[in-house]
Amino acid sequence: MAALCHRGEGEDKEYLLVTSRDTGRWVIPKGWPIRGLLSDETALQEAWEEAGVKGETTPEPVGTYTYQKRQADGLEVPVETLVYSVAVKDLAEDFPEAHERKRRWVAADTAAEMVNEAELKSLFLRQ
Repeated sequence: MAALCHRGEGEDKEYLLVTSRDTGRWVIPKGWPIRGLLSDETALQEAWEEAGVKGETTPEPVGTYTYQKRQADGLEVPVETLVYSVAVKDLAEDFPEAHERKRRWVAADTAAEMVNEAELKSLFLRQ
């Protein structure tokens, strides 16, 4: 599950990107299913852990995208993830992965340029 975190409206709308822990590339918060949580709740939990986001999510995904997940043995496998819209209400300075990631607010077109995955680029451009 992944979180498309945003703030503002119309032309002022911005999206929150974070760096990945392994390569430092720009991504959106994402993670594996969490037992006991619905998919949208998992996306919100990942947004908190990876970006310090507190907010509200949509119950239905706004899209999907596929990314390459590197396994411990170095092999990469494709993983398709559901993406949920998260309206950011608060952004904490202290959060679980604060010392491992950078955050940046950007416009949708800039976000599309910064991420690597084609389907995620398309998702930003549809916003």
